[in-house]
Amino acid sequence: MDYERQPYRRCGRSGLLLPAVSLGLWHNFGEAKPLESQRAILHKALDLGITHFDIADRYGPPIGAAETAFGQLFPRSLRDEAVVTTKGSNPMWDGPYGKGNSRKHLLATLDRSLARLGLDYVDIFYLHRDDEDTPLEEQVATLDHMVRTGRVLYVGVSNFSPERTAEAARLLRGLGTPLLVHQPSYSLLNRGIEDALLGVLEQEGMGCVVYSPLAQGLLTDRYLNGIPADSRAAEGRFLTPDRVTPQVLTFVRGLADLASARGQTVAQLALAWALRDPRITSVLVGASSPEQLEANVAAVDRLDFTDDELATIERAAKESGVES
Repeated sequence: MDYERQPYRRCGRSGLLLPAVSLGLWHNFGEAKPLESQRAILHKALDLGITHFDIADRYGPPIGAAETAFGQLFPRSLRDEAVVTTKGSNPMWDGPYGKGNSRKHLLATLDRSLARLGLDYVDIFYLHRDDEDTPLEEQVATLDHMVRTGRVLYVGVSNFSPERTAEAARLLRGLGTPLLVHQPSYSLLNRGIEDALLGVLEQEGMGCVVYSPLAQGLLTDRYLNGIPADSRAAEGRFLTPDRVTPQVLTFVRGLADLASARGQTVAQLALAWALRDPRITSVLVGASSPEQLEANVAAVDRLDFTDDELATIERAAKESGVES
């Protein structure tokens, strides 16, 4: 494992360090891909200094398969050198206890995740989304219980509003278990967290690990000449053709010119841009091959931006009509 390949950032005001670029197993891990290709990606991640692996109970397909694959492939000798995360809240089995953030469901889904992962504990357990039908006090008390029973080291939330994040942090602080991190969606095409959430995280001393920093592949050169037959948009997997708009393509072409001048690809520029804010702890990237992962990690070779470059990006967003 090459710990010099990329920088490590402190997660909020905690003692935990995470790599600037982390591996997410949302795509490309599960029974739909050959196990050997998954092994190659995982081993390349370790070679690149990626110590943080983000999973969820539902990731697959089928559901649970990403955790199972990771459990089969991850070298146990490196357990103390890795941060392994998973999430609950998702519909996982039939019946009233198979989803949501009740204590009943969350403790059961954590047990099932640990069994699939082949681990005694995970480093971070997230509430994957808020559950308005379950009192927030019950949700955070369950997180606290997970930590106190040794099955979870840190806890986080994902896709929570700024207000509910602040309240969850306050309640957990009262229980003596800090809320470590929030995981929101964030990219050049989705900048909503800048309005309030990042301020809350800074005030609460929480880290921010963002998913979809490449907007499901829109912030790459993948669609500049049409929608490839084997692309995510063509398959309608988490990205539909109607999102590949003329406005987006105009914006990405503008980014391509700037990226070229910086010696980067569009994807590397987009990842570096997300990491420009010190409140962002890490960006999660998926990978369909070891080569793609290596190219994404190369974003850390040029994380600096001049004021003129940032102004160029803002102007391109406004002129193309994708400014959010």
